[in-house]
Amino acid sequence: MTPPASALASETGRVNQKRRTRKTLLETAARLAREGRTPTLEEVAEAALVSRATAYRYFPSIEALMVEAALDVAVPEPDALFAGGGPADAVARFAHVEAALHEMMAANEVQLRMMLVHSLERRLRGEADDGLPARQNRRVPLLEAALEPVKDEFAPADRRRLIEALSLIVGIEAIVVLKDVLQLDEPQIREVKRWAVKALVEAARKQASSPLYPELAP
Repeated sequence: MTPPASALASETGRVNQKRRTRKTLLETAARLAREGRTPTLEEVAEAALVSRATAYRYFPSIEALMVEAALDVAVPEPDALFAGGGPADAVARFAHVEAALHEMMAANEVQLRMMLVHSLERRLRGEADDGLPARQNRRVPLLEAALEPVKDEFAPADRRRLIEALSLIVGIEAIVVLKDVLQLDEPQIREVKRWAVKALVEAARKQASSPLYPELAP
């Protein structure tokens, strides 16, 4: 049975609230660091106006929080990345996101790998199954901003799938596979990621113009 709309809305609201709480902790930790402080997790919680127990539910240690707080600042905001509108072409818009995140990852690879370790350890401890986000999910808002002005080029059912597929390409996980598993060098990594972005966007666009979606066909 499909849950009623009110239940779905309530669940979405709870998820968004948890993400906002987590974001507040990250922003507070970053602010305290800019002030030259080396805070404890309890001090961050107090400054963020959340309980100590709540802070520990999101971050098991101050080290995990401070690593991600620095990365949170390094990731561009969607409005800044697309200031002035950005590219008009869909492939170029998503490639713009990929390039910006790749530049950030190149400058912060060690910290990103540490953050990945923290999230994997939390999953192993079974703490990622309590409804709390293990990661902040900074990539999706950027991809959604890239999609917004060109969304009519894609079938409604494929827009979210395209965002999800591109999410596999633009994060640190892709770097780990391409560098550690496949042992590609930097130029090869860039080439593969650019190719993947273009292939995914063009495939989704082609599907929108297929007979399955006659309303979108030219």
